[in-house]
Amino acid sequence: MEIRKSERKNAKIKLALQGSAGSGKTYSSLLIAKGLLGGDFTKTAIIDTENRSADLYAHLGDYNVVSMDSPYSPERYIEAIELCEKEGMEVIIIDSISHCWDYLIDVHSNMPGNSFTNWGKITPRQNSFINKILRSNAHVISTMRVKQDYVLNQKNGRFVPEKVGLKAIQRNDLDYEFTIVFDVDSAHNAKASKDRTGLFIDKPEFIITASTGKKINEWCVNSIGEVEKRVIIEIKACESVEGLRYIYSKYPKLQETIKPLILKKKKQLESIQAQIIPNHQIIPNHQIIQQSKSTNNGVNNS
Repeated sequence: MEIRKSERKNAKIKLALQGSAGSGKTYSSLLIAKGLLGGDFTKTAIIDTENRSADLYAHLGDYNVVSMDSPYSPERYIEAIELCEKEGMEVIIIDSISHCWDYLIDVHSNMPGNSFTNWGKITPRQNSFINKILRSNAHVISTMRVKQDYVLNQKNGRFVPEKVGLKAIQRNDLDYEFTIVFDVDSAHNAKASKDRTGLFIDKPEFIITASTGKKINEWCVNSIGEVEKRVIIEIKACESVEGLRYIYSKYPKLQETIKPLILKKKKQLESIQAQIIPNHQIIPNHQIIQQSKSTNNGVNNS
């Protein structure tokens, strides 16, 4: 057991897409996979529980398909994931994981005895399946169906029924397990309802493309540690106080980390400047951070 600094390095994304039938979950998953691997589908596999719907998009590229028929037990899903891992797949699409929950609900409803006690036998099976997804060394994209409903929306003076998605067909709060959750509507518009990457949260609705997967891949491979190393190199190479101020303002998320390095480098530069510049012209130590913050505020206000 040891304690270490946190570092995100070559992360494997665990992503979920939830939407009603026909919202484009399978197609969107394949586009994300394409972007994740730079357009190469040879290391992508889709576990298909949707009556071979994965084959409908074969024109996108030579991805691999694992056709899975009932029963949709957690153990069979785990077996399919292990098969993909054994074959060296780097992206695994599970389309969909809702069938697993339907299976477990059916098993529970047919169990004799106390309902609450019976959940104690079902939950470990579900947890084993979810843990297999989370611990996989591949990117995993899971689709989830949502319970459907219709609402009347007024268009051109008429009320038109439109299909909307409600709650995902899976265990409550399962979305908290994923790094990103995209909600996809019937018009194929996606919006992030959960996003630990910060790439898509609070952003307008958008259509998923291969560039979506490319953005996610860039987040996965660029660790915070590597960014810090580049910033340290910049600080050491900096030759002016103005340059230090610029570096500080350029990395707002790292300011608390690099502040001591900035001030140390500033003192080194001042010792050199003091040989040729009168002392009263040297910027005091406490002003560099304040001036940089003022510069940031000015940029933000503009």
